[in-house]
Amino acid sequence: MTEHKHFIVFKPYGFISQLSSNDLRQRRKKKFLAELHDWPEEIMPIGRLDEKSEGLLLMTTDGKLSNHINRSGIEKEYYALVDGIPTEEQLIQLQQGIEIGLEGKKYTTKPCAVETLIASPNLPNRGKKIRDARHGPTTWLSITIQEGKFRQVRKMTSAIDCPTLRLVRVRVGNINLNTLQPGEVLAWDGEV
Repeated sequence: MTEHKHFIVFKPYGFISQLSSNDLRQRRKKKFLAELHDWPEEIMPIGRLDEKSEGLLLMTTDGKLSNHINRSGIEKEYYALVDGIPTEEQLIQLQQGIEIGLEGKKYTTKPCAVETLIASPNLPNRGKKIRDARHGPTTWLSITIQEGKFRQVRKMTSAIDCPTLRLVRVRVGNINLNTLQPGEVLAWDGEV
């Protein structure tokens, strides 16, 4: 029986959630997960974070585990720095489910947990500057979803007219980002 390998990664801003690409032009211009670690054969990311998103990414050689995490409604918590100060009504819209575009169709997100963070979270600097306060106020939100549609959190905050300026996944199930730093890779036991 094959012994599967599992890893926790802090995917840095600007990296794509795949090991590499067959497209030579893309390989020259983009950063891939293969640059972060000497991965075992058959490794795959569990879910994805887009190039401009950062934070917790799980990697495994176990396709069944990947499928379980992606399809079983396990919570994924994100810290989103949004443009503006969402009203109570806008936060309720997010919590109850909001209509977003998905593959050219309308989709209503499932209910989720949303709260305003009182203080800025203790996160490493992103490396790329985020616009400064002269352009108006910003707010950190904690958004916990149990699904993971394409760019879902970004689309949700845009739907309430508070676009996401920075997005960091901080938790999947019971696995937290904690003090992991961008680009850091740790072994993990495969439990969520």
